[in-house]
Amino acid sequence: MAELILNPVILSIVCLFILCLLRINVLLSIIISTLIGGLVSGMHLHEIMNTFISGMGGNSETALSYILLGAFAAAMNHTGLTDIVSDGIIKFVNGKKRILFTVLILISMASQNIIPIHIAFIPILIPPLLHTMNLMKIDRRAIACILSFGLKMPYIVIPAGFGLIFQNLIAENMIQNGMIMAKSDVWKSTWILGVGMLFGLLVALFISYRKPREYVEVEENSKEKQSSNKLNYKHYITILAALITFGVQILTHSLPLGALCGLGIIFSLGAVKHSKMDKLMDEGIYMMGYVAFIMLVASGFATVLKSTGGIETFVHSAISVLPESQIATAFIMLLVGLVITMGIGTSFGTIPILAVVFIPVFVKLGFNVQQTVVVLAAAAALGDAGSPASDTTLGPTSGLNVDGQHNHIWDTCVPTFLHYNISLILFALIGVILFA
Repeated sequence: MAELILNPVILSIVCLFILCLLRINVLLSIIISTLIGGLVSGMHLHEIMNTFISGMGGNSETALSYILLGAFAAAMNHTGLTDIVSDGIIKFVNGKKRILFTVLILISMASQNIIPIHIAFIPILIPPLLHTMNLMKIDRRAIACILSFGLKMPYIVIPAGFGLIFQNLIAENMIQNGMIMAKSDVWKSTWILGVGMLFGLLVALFISYRKPREYVEVEENSKEKQSSNKLNYKHYITILAALITFGVQILTHSLPLGALCGLGIIFSLGAVKHSKMDKLMDEGIYMMGYVAFIMLVASGFATVLKSTGGIETFVHSAISVLPESQIATAFIMLLVGLVITMGIGTSFGTIPILAVVFIPVFVKLGFNVQQTVVVLAAAAALGDAGSPASDTTLGPTSGLNVDGQHNHIWDTCVPTFLHYNISLILFALIGVILFA
C-alpha cells in the first residue's frame, strides 16, 4: 500500500487534482505536478525539464490544428456565416430547451464521425448561442455535459471517424498481447458503455442541472446583429473553404493541412480582405491558443510520468492485490485506467499502456473476449471526461467561457467527471456480468 501511495504517478496526479480544485491555473498546475512527480521518482530538475519540453512535441500536430482552426473559426465569424447558422438554430429551437439539447447532441456527435473535426466546431458555434441560452436560463454545466457526451460516446461505440481509430487500437493491442479480436466486432461489446454515458447525460440534463441558472448578459452577446441573414458571395466562399478543409483532411489525414487550405481559399478568393489576415490570426490564437498550449504541456506531463517508471509500477502494484472475483478485478482495473487517463488526458494514448498488463491478467482470470473489450475500453476512456488536460473538457470550456462566466474545473471537469466516469464504471461492471 505504501508503494502505491508514494508512487510518483499517484502523487503527481493527486497534486494536479488538488491544485485545479483550488482554482490554480491549469497550466501552472500541470507544470507543478510534473516537477513533483519527477522529483519523487529521483529525477534531477534539469532532467525533468528536458523530458518535459521534449515531450511537448507529442501533441504538436493537435496544437497546430487548434490554432489554425481557431483562425478559420474567426474568419467564418467575420464573414457573418456563423451568425446565419446560429440564427437558424435559434429559430428552429424556438425557445425550447429539449430541441436545443437535441441539436447540440447531434452536432457534437457528428463532429466525431460524419464530419470528424472534433472540438473545432465549439468556438465557432457555441458563443453566438450564449445569448439565447441566457434568455432560456440554461445551466451551462448541462451544455458542457452535452458537448462532452457528443465528443466521447461516438468514439467508444460507433466504428467510424475517431471511433474507428479508437476501436482499431483496442483490437490491435489485444491481438499484440495474446487475445484474438476482430476490429469490426469491438462495437458489439462497447455499446453498453454508450448506454452508460446516455444514462449519465440524462441524469445531468433532467436531475442535476435542470434548474434555471442566471448569467450576466454581456453587451457583445446581446447586441443586435447588423449583418443580413441572406447568403452572399462571402458565405458561399466560406462554405467552399469548409468543404475543402474537410476533404483535404480526409485525403491527407492531416487536420493542419486541411485548415491551412481552407484559410487559403477564404483569403485568396476575397471572402476576407488580406488586410485583416493578421487580425484573424490573432483572434484564432486568442480563441484556441490556450487550449493548444495546454495540450502541449499535457503531452510533456505524460512523457515525464512515463519516464519515471511509475505507471508500470502502479499497474503491477494494483494487479498484485487483485482478488479472484471477476467483478472485483474489473473494478480495480477500471480505477487504474481512471488514474492513468486523468493524468495524461488521452484515452487513445492510454490503451497501449493498459493492454500490456491487462490482457495477460484477463486471460489468467478467465475473462472472455467481450468482457475484456468492455473493461479495456472503459478503463481507457475513463478520465477523458473530467481531466483538466483533456480536449473533451477543454473544448466545451473554450466555447462556454468566452464571457468569463464558466469555470473550467467546477463547471466542466467536475460535472463531466461525476456523470460519465461513474456511469462508465457502473455499466462496464454490468457488461462483465452480461457477457460472462
